[in-house]
Amino acid sequence: MPHPQGLTPDDKLAGAKRELGLPRIVAICGSTRFMVEMAEADLRETAAGRIVVKPGCDLKSPHELWSDPAGAEALKARLDRLHRAKIRLADEVLVVGHYIGDSTRAEIAYARSLGRPVRFTHPEVDPDA
Repeated sequence: MPHPQGLTPDDKLAGAKRELGLPRIVAICGSTRFMVEMAEADLRETAAGRIVVKPGCDLKSPHELWSDPAGAEALKARLDRLHRAKIRLADEVLVVGHYIGDSTRAEIAYARSLGRPVRFTHPEVDPDA
């Protein structure tokens, strides 16, 4: 049933994904110290037929793109915004790892504020459990 003032952008996105017959989209979240575990989660979610979006940069590992401290700070801010967009796009979130830092805690809160289900590879770290 349409919203009285029309469809919200989230409603439109959900409808478009249904019309296109897209599989569920999972956003992987977690500390970049768990990049290996995120790659394994990506493999398993993909094998289960889901589209996966996850962090693409590990700023803790050396790379020329973030070797300049000032540039690295600006890049981190852009990557944080990009990851929130991935969470908005996703149907659900999978939090990887046995540690939840401030950034991941904020991503979980953001996902839940959007009504996205959140799963954990280590449910005991759920900040709301």
